[in-house]
Amino acid sequence: MERDEQPQGLLVADSDVLVRHAIADYLRDCGYRVIEAASYDEAMTALNAGAFSIDCVMADAELTGSGNGFALRSWIIEHQPGMPVILAGSVEAVAKSAANLCEEGPHLARPYDAQIVIDRVRRLMAERDRQAG
Repeated sequence: MERDEQPQGLLVADSDVLVRHAIADYLRDCGYRVIEAASYDEAMTALNAGAFSIDCVMADAELTGSGNGFALRSWIIEHQPGMPVILAGSVEAVAKSAANLCEEGPHLARPYDAQIVIDRVRRLMAERDRQAG
């Protein structure tokens, strides 16, 4: 089966189970294949396993585990360049981390607006595909 025929895969990494399930279910309803991770460590396992094609990552900036969302984004930039990453979080909660760890702050605010999420995913994947070919 050609890549265009397969649904695109998304990794949703968020330590808040209610938030993670809600956005993951919404993305599934939009036709994406979604794998969920409850921590930085689970997200890293999913990224390194290779059993599930991941085309885009959406992570909470305050992800728990041995790293946070900023650390996950940094790892992806270094090891899987070109993969779109959407960081999400409340400005108040992540401002200090963003200033110390990353030149960019969160890209989406929580609680999520479902239409903004799907628009952002589609735009980032289209941009990645244009750059690839």
